[in-house]
Amino acid sequence: MIDLTPLLAMGLLLVRPGTLILASPTFGGVYAPAQVKIGLTLFLALALLPVAAVPQTGSPVLLTILVAREMAIGVALALAIRVLVSAAELAGNLAGFQMGLSYSAIIDPASGVRNNVLSMLYGNVAMVTFLVTNAHHAFLRALRDSYESLPIGAGQVGASLPQAIIGMLAIVFTFGARLAAPMVVVLVVTELALGLIARSAPALNLMAVGSSVRLILGLVLLGFVAPAAVGVLSGMTGTVLQIGVRAAEAFR
Repeated sequence: MIDLTPLLAMGLLLVRPGTLILASPTFGGVYAPAQVKIGLTLFLALALLPVAAVPQTGSPVLLTILVAREMAIGVALALAIRVLVSAAELAGNLAGFQMGLSYSAIIDPASGVRNNVLSMLYGNVAMVTFLVTNAHHAFLRALRDSYESLPIGAGQVGASLPQAIIGMLAIVFTFGARLAAPMVVVLVVTELALGLIARSAPALNLMAVGSSVRLILGLVLLGFVAPAAVGVLSGMTGTVLQIGVRAAEAFR
């Protein structure tokens, strides 16, 4: 009879890094080829083999519990990366709405949802900044360290999970508002100025002129705001990593 224990152990070791690859927008995501995701998962599993202790899986019920816990830990780490990209996309949506780009929303191939051009630009800048600043190395180290603090085995859901989820949502809205604030404030002031002009000179066709003014001013502001946005996004990586580790530690 063939002993399937080593095969089950290797399969169990693939779950946590595989979930991280599948759920994170930078390592994998929906747009990455399946061969790349499978190869990267196997490479990470082999690299983690010396530090990960795989327990014996005696029953299908225990195996299901172990797989579910490994997937939850991987998703928690992946959501931290998703928080970074989502905050940037929210900033792009807010700024793009003020510029009038919401009328030209298209399907974003990275997320599969309708986003304006500025939202996709901010999201891509966030992913490039994540890779350029070597933040993916920090997440891979966190994945390795998770096998020491959260070894493979049965566990329970801690009371800190709701707080970690609330913290992720708070980061999306706070950092998204910070990124979009300069452009939104200036464009709101521009809207007020256009409104005053429309009241003082009703004969002017500001419905046609206003959109061009908003678009030109928004593009000029984008040239000044983009370098600062890169600095804000690079400073966010440590925060999102901490919140992701805290969410993963809820599955002890």
